[in-house]
Amino acid sequence: MRLSTRRRVFLLALCLVSTGCVHRIHVAPVPTSAPSNTIPRSLQITLSPLALEGPDHRPGITFLDWPHQDLTQGILGYLRQRGTFSSVSQESGDLSLHVAAKLALSSRRGLYHYRVILEADMRDASQLIKSYLTEQTAVGSSIRWVTASDRRPIEAALQLALEDLMGKIETDRLLYLNHVTQPPS
Repeated sequence: MRLSTRRRVFLLALCLVSTGCVHRIHVAPVPTSAPSNTIPRSLQITLSPLALEGPDHRPGITFLDWPHQDLTQGILGYLRQRGTFSSVSQESGDLSLHVAAKLALSSRRGLYHYRVILEADMRDASQLIKSYLTEQTAVGSSIRWVTASDRRPIEAALQLALEDLMGKIETDRLLYLNHVTQPPS
């Protein structure tokens, strides 16, 4: 019985230590400019689960927790503030944007580099209209002692990636204005 109690205490201590060291990421990227072109259509956005790649080039970044819901809310908030589309939600819309996001963390020259990759497919009903790929990097500090050392560069890289993605979509404005779903035959 005594060994069992020691084991429980050890496991509890291990859980407390490991959860206390996890950097829980919360982002709220904001647009730095107004849209170059607006698209007067509603947009539905869906996101795949976030993929993480650590400095050892294996999946998973140790001590980093970026919930899918936070990423989703961050992107929704950004798109709504930018104002490219008449409305943006997770409900159905005239257009549908599916985004797959990946965060890759690497260490070069003593600094951590945070690379956000966004792969996006724009659809009208079930028909693919156009695919986009963007990746942006932000440089962080040489150490990851506190959550802010991860959060700030992740948010900066995500903001740059969203700026790039939306710039590409806004450039294709006429494609989305002229694309009308054909009724089924």
